[in-house]
Amino acid sequence: MTIQPNSREARDIAYHLHSSTNARTHETRGPTIIEKGEGVFVFDSDGRRYIEAMSGLWSVGVGFGEKRLIDAAAKQLALLPYYHTFQHRSNGPVIDLAEKLISIAPAPMSKVYFTNSGSEANDSIIKFVRYRSNALGLPSKKKIIARERGFHGVTVGAASLTGLSVNHRGFDLPIGGILHTTCPDYLNLHHEGETPKQFATRCADELETLIIREGPETIAAFIGEPLMGAGGLILPPPTYWEKVQKVLRKYDVLLAVDEVICGFGRTGKMFACETYDITPDIITVSKQLSSSYYPIGALLLNEKVYAPIADQASEIGVLGHGYTTSGHPVACAVALENLRIIEGDGLIMNARLMGDLLLEGLSKLVDFDFVADVRGVGLLAGVEFRPSRGRNAQEIAVMTFETMLANGVISRAVGSTIAFCPPLIVNPSEIAMIIKGAADAVSDVGRILAA
Repeated sequence: MTIQPNSREARDIAYHLHSSTNARTHETRGPTIIEKGEGVFVFDSDGRRYIEAMSGLWSVGVGFGEKRLIDAAAKQLALLPYYHTFQHRSNGPVIDLAEKLISIAPAPMSKVYFTNSGSEANDSIIKFVRYRSNALGLPSKKKIIARERGFHGVTVGAASLTGLSVNHRGFDLPIGGILHTTCPDYLNLHHEGETPKQFATRCADELETLIIREGPETIAAFIGEPLMGAGGLILPPPTYWEKVQKVLRKYDVLLAVDEVICGFGRTGKMFACETYDITPDIITVSKQLSSSYYPIGALLLNEKVYAPIADQASEIGVLGHGYTTSGHPVACAVALENLRIIEGDGLIMNARLMGDLLLEGLSKLVDFDFVADVRGVGLLAGVEFRPSRGRNAQEIAVMTFETMLANGVISRAVGSTIAFCPPLIVNPSEIAMIIKGAADAVSDVGRILAA
């Protein structure tokens, strides 16, 4: 790509520091500028069309250009474009959305606290858990256990919960009080002869060993994604969540479930907690809550979590935590309309049906010797690679991703896996396009490896 002086590409290089990007590489490569989106497609500044098989960043559930969301935002902007939720203030959309989230939660919840992102929501968990322990007179019960290769965001606290070294190196993270336990990646971490259920037992046993070693009186909470996204689209082995929850209950450890990727239909249920029979104390949501048309995130807290926090705030005189745009009325109005569309248009059922088609088509890729696994649930799927002919699995994943991108299909390389997460509105012909794009790319990469 030749970058012309004073072009938008040149100005992007000159002035813009990108997230999750090699900054020096960007200085020569430059950006792909996305101009517009329609349904499951986006178009770049050269007019080239791509099928967005990652929903942006796991998030645009109802697709691009959904007029009902645009109209909901415009209507609320005209009525009340902003107000805060500090000092007893509220607004109509935030009340309606809080009530809606409590009504559809996969387990009994008491209150909703709004943030602007999943990172902020997970970061707030650390503060609320500490606050609660202090309220209960348990000043040593502050540690939180997360998992290796888990992803919970990139703010200081959330990045510490995250179990990926790329989010720690150079940032002096993780902070104190954060522990990490075994990643439930059966494919790569099981012992010889160990069944998936036996591996799940070992994961739970290693969690219990960690709790005992640190002292149960010091462990406040455990956080995990129902299935792991950025860590490589890792599905939990059978009985994993059953056994983990048993350990947590035994030692009175709160369970926080990160539904930022999985929530609102992505796994073929409203919440992945329903898919995997998880009963959380805290749930974090974002992304598909508003289909990312407007920044919003939230924590759902059950009464066991909320009551001590409320008592502590009453004793101190105020809950000393908040964001300027918590419960933003426009974001809440968009999220409410987004949930109406997901429910009213049958998109959760569509996720199940289209997910089955996607997984069936991608499963044929296991015929390639460098494809280690194909897996998925709902409209989430991953193709994992193994080393081949001098190339490591991560290199092969990136090669496949880049080939697909060149052919007009946007996926994402996460470690040794390419991930797929198309919008919930995707139809059979569009699923076929994604499958063909993946198959063509894997075949092209196969020829390169064999050369």
